[in-house]
Amino acid sequence: MKPVSDKSISIAGVFRTLGPILLLIGLAAVSACRLYNIERKLTPAHSDFLSKVGYIITSGERKIFLELPEAEKDTFIEEFWERRDPDSDTERNEYRVEYEDRLEKAGMLFRGEGRPGWLTDRGRIYILFGPPSERLTYPMDATGFCREVWYYGGFPVIFVDDHCSGNFVLKAINLEHLQELNIAQGYFQKTFTQEKKFFDYEVAIQKIRAEEGVYEGTVAIDIPYAAIWFTFKEERLETAFIVKAEMSDESGRLIWDVQDSFPLTLDERELKENRSRRFRMEFPLLLDKDVDLLKNQKIRLEVSVKNTTEGEELRKTLEFRLKF
Repeated sequence: MKPVSDKSISIAGVFRTLGPILLLIGLAAVSACRLYNIERKLTPAHSDFLSKVGYIITSGERKIFLELPEAEKDTFIEEFWERRDPDSDTERNEYRVEYEDRLEKAGMLFRGEGRPGWLTDRGRIYILFGPPSERLTYPMDATGFCREVWYYGGFPVIFVDDHCSGNFVLKAINLEHLQELNIAQGYFQKTFTQEKKFFDYEVAIQKIRAEEGVYEGTVAIDIPYAAIWFTFKEERLETAFIVKAEMSDESGRLIWDVQDSFPLTLDERELKENRSRRFRMEFPLLLDKDVDLLKNQKIRLEVSVKNTTEGEELRKTLEFRLKF
């Protein structure tokens, strides 16, 4: 009998050690391939669901969903959202509403990159972290790149478009600092109600004088500078707001209306100085017809404000009584 060499023993030992590992790797590859083939056969509705929840679904949930019989997948979808409902005692699932709202907005805001807006890098960050507290856009600079910088608190997230073609890519950046703002997965449920819209505003009516047959005042609209999105152009930050307002009495009769555009331009130093302040837009208010009839009526004011940079339009309705 030939003696067994140390080399043969060593090779045999390696195979005994690696054998189970190689088997596991092989089984994992087979499983992944099987799930891939199942995913390719999903109905359009189920494929759409799986694609859109890709940022929040766990690997375990995804595997279960794919392996379920077709007849049970709709039930899984309902239970998927129920598990993330922060308050099961209410009919409204705030988590689902917020997530789907962000998907829709990302689709509108970041389209044009050859894929749905919510699948872009900007769309992913917007969906997971919410709207930034500040957004700056920079056209082509000396390097030939176009950039967008989003601020979450004091932390920037940078997107670069190498060819200024509209395709922005997230640059490597340490997002660990943003963990406290992260609303993906379970943390999403606890924080999304605190997230704000792209911009918000307050409306106030100020009386100047009220005499027999005449009411004069101003309608003021205030927007926090920190919530305004700008375009960077020729070393300046620029944007504009298109404002429409209509006032009617209890019968629905129009008694006052106005529409105007308010451009806003400043440099970065001025923006930093005004970060905690508000940008004010004012309209003169003059009512001089049938004013006596309005004294005891509830007046309705409908306001629409649109930011030209991001295209977002926010409508508000106020009801009040004129102060004489």
